[in-house]
Amino acid sequence: MSNIKYSLRYLPMFYDDLEECVMYLAKVLQNQTAANELTDSVEAAILERLPYAESFEPYHSMKERKYPYYRIYVKNYIIYYVVIPEDKDRKIMEVRRILHNLQDREKNL
Repeated sequence: MSNIKYSLRYLPMFYDDLEECVMYLAKVLQNQTAANELTDSVEAAILERLPYAESFEPYHSMKERKYPYYRIYVKNYIIYYVVIPEDKDRKIMEVRRILHNLQDREKNL
């Protein structure tokens, strides 16, 4: 069993993305319930993934990256995160983006 502990960090861009998604649901589609459910589902999915951040297949990108992206699927959205080593027993799960599944991933990552 692994003794690695993961801490959680969010980039400001993730918060911007999430706010855009939530505002679209709440204001444009006038569906506050869906906006609240998305926020709750995103938070729950990230916290559920935290202890197992590297247990899933990395996202294969055409770009060279220092840290590979991992994905979490929530409704019609995809959360992208990386895992950054801190020391031998600790790593950071850094949540970077949330995009609608129809958005251009290569352009936005």
